Amino acid sequence: MIVSRPTIYFIRHGETDWNVEGRLQGQRDIPLNDVGRVQAEEAGRRLQALVPHVEDLDYVASPMLRTRETMERMREAMGLYPDYYRLDERLIELTFGAWEGLTWKEVRKLEPQLAALRERDKWNYAPPGGGESYAMLADRVRPILDGLTRDTALVAHGGVARAFLAVACGVSTRHAASIDIWQGKILVIEGRNHRWA
Repeated sequence: MIVSRPTIYFIRHGETDWNVEGRLQGQRDIPLNDVGRVQAEEAGRRLQALVPHVEDLDYVASPMLRTRETMERMREAMGLYPDYYRLDERLIELTFGAWEGLTWKEVRKLEPQLAALRERDKWNYAPPGGGESYAMLADRVRPILDGLTRDTALVAHGGVARAFLAVACGVSTRHAASIDIWQGKILVIEGRNHRWA
């Protein structure tokens, strides 16, 4: 018997200054910049165009500053109370360990062998200093997917979206680890299918 899962409307947080600089944010609590604030409002308008009754969705966000601000601006743009949503710690971005705050160019210069190891197997490689792999992140977020009971707007991070694509949609781990996750757009996950809106 095939059990259908509720639809997920996945929104990556809006842009931050560290995104612009290409810095690995991971679990550093970096706020949105002005572009990111506009992207959050645009995501709200996109969601409202997709879902006739946005007030009926469940709303869940990572507890990080950039995701909370995205959720609140998105909800406000749809005419909903900004702070009526749940937080889920399991949605926090994967940590890059000792590499957080660096750019990939800096990582490749400082630790070329480790950077090469990660490039060979992005899904399973955990950076030094307590970093997480995508495989570890997928194990962390899988119970969220299993626990959904209704259509949900979820605001989280690029790494979390990649884990969802592998776990929920069967995207190969090699492809999922490298797929672009856009800010300001909505990744719609329906059953094992996904599309951008």
